[in-house]
Amino acid sequence: MVKDVVILDYGSGNLRSAERALARAGAQVTVTADYDAALNADGLVVPGVGAFAACMAGLTGVQGDRLVARRLAAGRPVLGICVGMQILFEEGVEHGVHTKGCGEWPGTVERLSAPILPHMGWNTVAAPEGSVLFAGLPAGTRFYFVHSYGVRQWELAAGPGFADPLVTWSRHGEPFVAAAENGPLSATQFHPEKSGDAGAALLANWVGSLG
Repeated sequence: MVKDVVILDYGSGNLRSAERALARAGAQVTVTADYDAALNADGLVVPGVGAFAACMAGLTGVQGDRLVARRLAAGRPVLGICVGMQILFEEGVEHGVHTKGCGEWPGTVERLSAPILPHMGWNTVAAPEGSVLFAGLPAGTRFYFVHSYGVRQWELAAGPGFADPLVTWSRHGEPFVAAAENGPLSATQFHPEKSGDAGAALLANWVGSLG
């Protein structure tokens, strides 16, 4: 059965490349800001490019923060990409300005400590055993990154009776979270839609996991 995926259109992100990539992964894709359509889709993708504060402003402008919270409360899958991953955390700090995020995960998005920024180009990741997103992808697989900020420390631990989140790491000057999988909520700091065959395989894994 073909899965219905909505890419949330809140004024941020290269929506058409994500739309094409998800369609190739086998999904029926709609790009929209319509709240009910996004709430009821099999899967919701939250893209994001640019500054954390601008993305949060755009997201709240279409009630995207509330939408994500309602979907997750009902166990309905959400995938964040790039800044769409970053805004899932509690807070972003840019140029000394603190901006509140969605707060679905604890932690702070900060400027990476690296000799060259932005981190732009292909890089490897270290995915944990049991990952759904990276299933079938060999060690050393490269994905395409474009960012200067990231999450340098993972703070969420599973409570009793819950599985530990699956956290994938990469390194640019220092380690940072490259992807995370936590129940219905998944996210990547890299751009799977710009990551060639590897990104296509990851998106197909996510679409295939939709209930």
